[in-house]
Amino acid sequence: MKINRFLSFFLLTALSLSLWSSPQAAALEPPEIQCKAALLVDAHTGVTVYAKNEHQELYPASLTKIMTCLLTLEAIERGKLDMNQSITVTESSLEGLSIYGSTAEIKAGEILTVENLLYCMMVVSANEACNILAEAISGSVAAFVGEMNAKAEALGCVNTHFVNPHGLHDSQHYTSAWDMYLITQEALKHEDFMTICNTPTATVPATNLSPARTLRTTNYLISGWYTRGYLNGDAHGVKTGSTSQAGHCLVSTATRGTRSFISVVLGGDRVELEANKEIRTYSFYDTNLLYHWAFDNFTYQTLLTKDDPVLEVAVSLSKTDHVIARPANDVEVLLANDIPPEALERTVTLKADPVEAPLAAGDVLGSMTLSYGDVEYATVDLLALNDVEASRPQVLLRDLKLFLDKPSVKVVGAVLAALALLFALWKLVFSRRRYRYGRSVNRSRRNSYRGRRR
Repeated sequence: MKINRFLSFFLLTALSLSLWSSPQAAALEPPEIQCKAALLVDAHTGVTVYAKNEHQELYPASLTKIMTCLLTLEAIERGKLDMNQSITVTESSLEGLSIYGSTAEIKAGEILTVENLLYCMMVVSANEACNILAEAISGSVAAFVGEMNAKAEALGCVNTHFVNPHGLHDSQHYTSAWDMYLITQEALKHEDFMTICNTPTATVPATNLSPARTLRTTNYLISGWYTRGYLNGDAHGVKTGSTSQAGHCLVSTATRGTRSFISVVLGGDRVELEANKEIRTYSFYDTNLLYHWAFDNFTYQTLLTKDDPVLEVAVSLSKTDHVIARPANDVEVLLANDIPPEALERTVTLKADPVEAPLAAGDVLGSMTLSYGDVEYATVDLLALNDVEASRPQVLLRDLKLFLDKPSVKVVGAVLAALALLFALWKLVFSRRRYRYGRSVNRSRRNSYRGRRR
């Protein structure tokens, strides 16, 4: 036991010295982003890699369709709709749409499948497809919008309010980069979502009112049909959006090897550069800047393994005075290349200090949070490395103390003590009275006898 404690102390001392001696690395210089708001998040851990005005309320334009697609996929999942289900387009679903908005030229009375409508909505950004699906799911567009807002609230979106399912401008229709990330993160849980929104070109078969349609994505990162200046082989999906009020917006993902990111940019301009007359759309340009910067400067690093002795935790009610705590699992996080793993701050929160025996190997003793600056990279449970037996005499003493400390026991004890005191006082008073009157009676009887017995 003494040898084990010495080795543990040696390891912990070495770790502490390494933490003190490691320089606090400066943060990487981030790219200059022109969009009004931007967010880049590690898709695996949820750690924010880059943020600019991520909670600012801005107009999402057609990024709204991510929520509409999510609710449609959920309706399919619970059996409300089916991908191959045919829907007849109503007149009401085409009302109120701008003639200048994105469209797939869908007509009233036309029959399309749910799958056809999803591709029209997510590939070519057809506004009418959103209304058609909204009516099919909720009975009316207004009812569907209510479901959109309820879902946003359930996902933790605090800066989002939807007025329609397609994103045409309304001053009360807004979101934030962070909220769009939350919505996209939820949508990505559905396999069909990425299949649809990562499609550069799709064909909708001929219908009762239209010949076959060829749909080409509006996302320049995954297709060079309109321009090749933004193509990115690491990028996948998700959705573009633009209005004169919202500017140019883009939600995208990118994967290279084991690293994956989710990017959201809102409020990008489209400008002509004077130097070379290039027409630059900053939603695509800034997204590529973020991806190149992240892939060049961030890698996954192992911070802890489940066999690492983290610290000694004091133990009571046992002959052993401590137990070694270890991480519940290996901890690997995405770190900037200029931040050494040992530079991260380790904050330990114990369930109890000391912890009471008995303990079994694997019992949760608390948790450890790993952070650098304002960023929390991971939180992991701390487990007991080995069993610790309880000392029976110490447990009995503890139980007795706990029993005596109970309010009810204290009340009963106080009552008994009071009764005992009263009884003692009564006995004392009674004894004195008995002594006084008993002796005087006997004396008088003896003194009053005058004769002699015969």
